[in-house]
Amino acid sequence: MRYRFPGKRVIDAMVDLPFALPTAVAGIALTTLYAPNGWIGSLLSPLGIKIAFTPLGIVFALVFVGLPFVVRTVQPIMEEIDKEVEEAAATLGANRFQTIRRVLLPGLAPAVLTGFALAFARGVGEYGSVIFIAGNLPYVSEIAPLLIVIRLEEFNYPAATAIAAVMLIISFAMLLIINMIQAWSRKRYGYGA
Repeated sequence: MRYRFPGKRVIDAMVDLPFALPTAVAGIALTTLYAPNGWIGSLLSPLGIKIAFTPLGIVFALVFVGLPFVVRTVQPIMEEIDKEVEEAAATLGANRFQTIRRVLLPGLAPAVLTGFALAFARGVGEYGSVIFIAGNLPYVSEIAPLLIVIRLEEFNYPAATAIAAVMLIISFAMLLIINMIQAWSRKRYGYGA
């Protein structure tokens, strides 16, 4: 984080929490919070919003485990950008939104894309944090890692291998994209290694 403010270290620690927390614990905690009788789920249920045991719950779990990848990829690049550049934009008449859109985002775009690709690659094979909140309803909220486990329990090794191979190809493609983005950002902006 670029600016100093009270509680910065607490927020910093909260961002890193998914790295330190076992994924199954994260899944149980998210399910407890977002279940219809959970702290947050009980507030959303009267509004007709259901998170736990739906695809939306899977998205919440994947954002939880993927957010640190995005933040930790973007943070060093953001700290490298001189504050004088923002001040120069302000003196030239740019408002805050224009400064963010035209000055900060172009330099941050490769880092944001890299962070997203890392989070996506992690999310492809995520099991622990998603298994509980997904509900695993057939054709609604099933996850690929669970399908692999089910096929293995059925002794259907070719099917389990096929699913795993597709997941491996997706993860490899994302890592390849990350490397290409980093090479492009090094060439264009001189950083991002």
